[in-house]
Amino acid sequence: MIIPGILFKSQTSFSSISNLKLNFKSFLNPKFTLQFNPISSLKVVWRKDWTLDKAIENDKRYKLCARVVKEVLKEPGQAIPLRYVDKRRKRLRLNVGVKTFINNNPGLFDTYYDRIRPKSNLVPFLRPSNRLRNFLEEEKRICDENEELVVSKLCKLLMMSRYKVISVDKLVHVKREFGLPNDFLVNLVPKYSNYFRLTGSPGEGQSFLELVEWNPEFAKSVIEQRAEEESQLTGIRVRPNFNYKLPRGFSLRKEMREWVRDWLELDYISPYEDVSHLDQASREMEKRMVAVLHELLSLSLLKRVPVPILGKFTNDYRFSNAFSSAFTRHSGIFYMSLKGGIKTAVLREAYKGDELIDKDPLLGIKDKFVELLEEGWRERAEMLRVQREQVKKDMEMMAAKNGELSEQSCEEAEL
Repeated sequence: MIIPGILFKSQTSFSSISNLKLNFKSFLNPKFTLQFNPISSLKVVWRKDWTLDKAIENDKRYKLCARVVKEVLKEPGQAIPLRYVDKRRKRLRLNVGVKTFINNNPGLFDTYYDRIRPKSNLVPFLRPSNRLRNFLEEEKRICDENEELVVSKLCKLLMMSRYKVISVDKLVHVKREFGLPNDFLVNLVPKYSNYFRLTGSPGEGQSFLELVEWNPEFAKSVIEQRAEEESQLTGIRVRPNFNYKLPRGFSLRKEMREWVRDWLELDYISPYEDVSHLDQASREMEKRMVAVLHELLSLSLLKRVPVPILGKFTNDYRFSNAFSSAFTRHSGIFYMSLKGGIKTAVLREAYKGDELIDKDPLLGIKDKFVELLEEGWRERAEMLRVQREQVKKDMEMMAAKNGELSEQSCEEAEL
């Protein structure tokens, strides 16, 4: 039944909440007032999600290799003494020696000998292998093909911020999370001067990226786009809201279920909407903050971002100081992983099990890098197999030779 004037929420936003029934009295009866408990008094016990933790664990080896590659590439001439990398093992979170790492991941680097200073002794250096250089060319090609996507992401990051300007240092720090190319400040920003302007003093570390032009096409969140698509499919105008899906076996206390129900009935506030008039402690601001966090995770490559990285943007996006508690309070939307001793915010709807549902086109870069690594791992496994077979043959030959010598000794003894 369709009631004129009512914008129905998407059914998918609520169907997975255990024992949660929606109450539409607030729409039908103007005298009805929703009762909200204070946000600070509501607590949800954190619960481990094995499948989403596995998604993070699957990328552990890839990310370690990427960190070491990045360390070498940022050096002058893209070459570095091996012992310098060894000294940075703690910062790189490298739990083995550099020589062991190189042997375990062949195909990444070439080792050669050179002098650190003109009259010093020769020492081993690392430099990118030909395979790695080919990958870097492929990375550039994928970035060029998806340049419009990168521009839209950068615009969106600025459009959600309070003053439409963000520190360059922060953007450089998160470029890997959102798929921004290494040279985006040098090549991309000047190329799109209609959108971006660099201000401040770059040489002094006080530079900022400012939004020049507001593009209405970019000012639609993933949730708003999804609602529009559902409206077109069903012919019924769907109200934007969050997909809320609690993990299997997870339940909320009655007080929290009621709060979630009423909170979901609040109007969705777009992360691109001006909210300067909202009180920081209001329930509307809570909904807007969750909308921003949802959009940031949606824009990220892996639909997950370490919480400390998100925390760098507290002032830019008007997050509360306790913003990270939203990831456990809204457990049907997010998951807070503690894998690897780092808090990571994960967008639940983006995953089916431990696999991403819709992959960002820029993830093609990761796929190519993993192919490079797997090629080296296969070669190493084959080399070890050949070595084991050779050792086995050598032992068999030695045993046979020892047997012949024993027989010869026995014959001589009989004579």
